[in-house]
Amino acid sequence: MAQRKNAKGSGNSSSSGSGSSSTSAGSSGGSSSPGARRETKHGGHKNGRKGGPSGTSFFTWFMVIALLGVWTSVAVVWFDLVDYEEVLAKAKDFRYNLSEVLQGKLGIYDADGDGDFDVDDAKVLLEGPSGVAKRKTKAKGLKERSTSEPAVPPEEAEPHAEPEEQAPVEAEPQNIEDEAKEQIQSLLHEMVHAEHETEHSYHVEETVSQDYNQDMEEMMSEQENPDASEPVGEDERLHHDTDDVTYQVYEEQVVYEPPENERIEVTEVTVPPEDNPVEVTQVIVEEVSISPVEEQQEVPPGTNRTTEDPEQKAKVKKKKPKLLNKFDKTIKAELDAAEKLRKRGKIEEAVNAFKELVRKYPQSPRARYGKAQCEDDLAEKRRSNEVLRGAIETYQEVASLPDVPADLLKLSLKRRSDRQQFLGHMRGSLLTLQRLVQLFPNDTSLKNDLGVGYLLIGDNDNAKKVYEEVLSVTPNDGFAKVHYGFILKAQNKIAESIPYLKEGIESGDPGTDDGRFYFHLGDAMQRVGNKEAYKWYELGHKRGHFASVWQRSLYNVNGLKAQPWWTPKETGYTELVKSLERNWKLIRDEGLAVMDKAKGLFLPEDENLREKGDWSQFTLWQQGRRNENACKGAPKTCTLLEKFPETTGCRRGQIKYSIMHPGTHVWPHTGPTNCRLRMHLGLVIPKEGCKIRCANETKTWEEGKVLIFDDSFEHEVWQDASSFRLIFIVDVWHPELTPQQRRSLPAI
Repeated sequence: MAQRKNAKGSGNSSSSGSGSSSTSAGSSGGSSSPGARRETKHGGHKNGRKGGPSGTSFFTWFMVIALLGVWTSVAVVWFDLVDYEEVLAKAKDFRYNLSEVLQGKLGIYDADGDGDFDVDDAKVLLEGPSGVAKRKTKAKGLKERSTSEPAVPPEEAEPHAEPEEQAPVEAEPQNIEDEAKEQIQSLLHEMVHAEHETEHSYHVEETVSQDYNQDMEEMMSEQENPDASEPVGEDERLHHDTDDVTYQVYEEQVVYEPPENERIEVTEVTVPPEDNPVEVTQVIVEEVSISPVEEQQEVPPGTNRTTEDPEQKAKVKKKKPKLLNKFDKTIKAELDAAEKLRKRGKIEEAVNAFKELVRKYPQSPRARYGKAQCEDDLAEKRRSNEVLRGAIETYQEVASLPDVPADLLKLSLKRRSDRQQFLGHMRGSLLTLQRLVQLFPNDTSLKNDLGVGYLLIGDNDNAKKVYEEVLSVTPNDGFAKVHYGFILKAQNKIAESIPYLKEGIESGDPGTDDGRFYFHLGDAMQRVGNKEAYKWYELGHKRGHFASVWQRSLYNVNGLKAQPWWTPKETGYTELVKSLERNWKLIRDEGLAVMDKAKGLFLPEDENLREKGDWSQFTLWQQGRRNENACKGAPKTCTLLEKFPETTGCRRGQIKYSIMHPGTHVWPHTGPTNCRLRMHLGLVIPKEGCKIRCANETKTWEEGKVLIFDDSFEHEVWQDASSFRLIFIVDVWHPELTPQQRRSLPAI
């Protein structure tokens, strides 16, 4: 016991090598004995205090704590101890509730008469003659900040990409108005960010002035629902390339473009499939929540917004549309509640809510417009043409009501026209556009849309008149210029089309940074011998319109193997190639018989691809459909081909005889899509003078042999022989396309 007491008192007890105890250190402050020195070395202190744990102990405890933390985290995740989804949902609800509370409390500060408190109201209060708000916020000398759009290449320009206005700079909000402004600006910023993330799909091309729709929808969101930033449910992008899909979008139209808007199958007239697909198209307009269906459609850039002065453009974007008439302001709370359901993706509930509002307030334009939007959303969700037709009718009902605000009237009719085009109802859409122009004769963007409407039904003459009228008023309108240039090129006024296409693209106006216009500008330059053509192709490639300078098809499936020339083994269609080569004489003889007996069945090439000469074709299959009358002239050939669905079922190709007479030159051109390969079987080939170039390699045909190339690459043909050349063209699906893609890809 005495020994333990002594040890406690000294704090320096140590044992010698033989096990005996050392003497007490006393008050001298320590011992000079070897034992004491050893104790100090191992963690003791000369001042008599007990030492802490050694470095090894620190490391051990650190590792123990770290491992406990790791295993605790694993346990939380593995046993699902925390419902993270619920936590996130509560966070979102808190944000929405805060927004609603602020908006509700600030309703009394509505200064501009639009039914809610927003940035504009805050400005009025801050700058009012009484100066009360200024004194409250101590905001003397504050500068108002206005957001400036970042420099974005034309193809990325988003008409709705900036908030309406930024709140004034202030170190700390001093009253409720300032808090509200910060809340609103935060939400607007989130909306813009969300839109940027979802708006980059390019599939259904837009024929209606997209910016206006986007601006109106965004600002309506701002005006009526500060919580509109919540994206809609599904994030997956449903292509129109799905089986059993009936939800269609118009495709190319007669003159304005070859088939590949991935929708309605229409026979090309002015710009046939083998040339380049140029078509007017539409972007599907939705506020922040863009439908998954439309996200994946090939959507060309937004259409037009014709204002020459940049400052005026900014003013146009900042202008806040008035979507509520006096009556609708009295039921704004009910409208907001229904709209919130739609914004959160609860489409069925939102439909019922708006239906009830329409029943209670049949004279309310905003309630009926909300019903139309919900039906529109529901059609996308269910992929139902029938539901979409109902939405189109409801948009019309909005326009027929009394006391409809002008902005809401314009928005409803533009959306109606857009949805009509989506379904391929081009003439109905044209009537809607004509009505819009009559109602708003000074809006040149609507006239631009009307020109597109004429192009979609093949009425180039009326479209040309519309664009001439627009250019007479706004000569620097880029959208009008590219379309006017397109029309001139379609009329074979090649040299005249170049400056309009070039200046229109260079303007950077919405709707001008479109692969079709780069395509036609380069093509026109090639035809007049302008060496700048490939510079424009290169720029089109850099901006994402072309897969490469050589491969300039516009309607593509990403990720497919791309090379100009193919071997039968690479395609996997060796049996088809063997069958064609084994039976080439049979195929040749039936083709020659048709030439002799019914020359009228060989139709001249009408795609404006020839510089000179005589080139005709006799088609057995087109877009996966057999031509029964044609097959009567070549029955054995058709029977032979029926065994090969990779060609007879290729809805993006053709099967045909092609005869080319001496002195013919086919311009360099590309096909519309990378989804097919093209086989040429030589039938009657002169000994010399006939050749074909694909990309940078030139080949010649042989009788009884098959050449295979990808016609989405630039190719060119010369026939300088002394007699005709006859080949058999067989298009096949690209071998890497899945069976589902082959079933569902729209025809070209």
